Amino acid sequence: MTDTIHINSRPRAIVPVLERIYLPLDTFAETLLRVVAGVLLVTHGYGKILDPFGTVGMVEGLGFYPGVFWSPLLAATEFFGGIFIAVGLLTRPAAFAATIVLLVTVYFHGIVQGEGLGGAEKSVLWAAVTFFFAIRGANGQSIDAKLGRQF
Repeated sequence: MTDTIHINSRPRAIVPVLERIYLPLDTFAETLLRVVAGVLLVTHGYGKILDPFGTVGMVEGLGFYPGVFWSPLLAATEFFGGIFIAVGLLTRPAAFAATIVLLVTVYFHGIVQGEGLGGAEKSVLWAAVTFFFAIRGANGQSIDAKLGRQF
């Protein structure tokens, strides 16, 4: 006889009374993570959006030519993508684009700057967070859910 694993099934809590805390906070915790990730991307991209061509040299130094194309794209991805992630609008494509940007920063800090994992660890963590939302999408507390559509 085979056991069926359900995607939404959860293991029982070792201390069952704690489920009364965990279950009601489940959606809130996921929403909080999405909003915080989005807001932090916005704040990180704010300076870039004010000067969208300010990172031309940096992006060309990483091999992305022409920098006049990639620099504003980087600014828009961080700033507007962060807004989209925070409010849960087009969450998957915005989070996917942010994941790509963050993987480039992993390469930049870890390889180009020679900082290794210690220099890239924040980018690795953030890439994992944005990858989570690229795959999962937003939850019920999002504009995507209110529209009844996800990408």
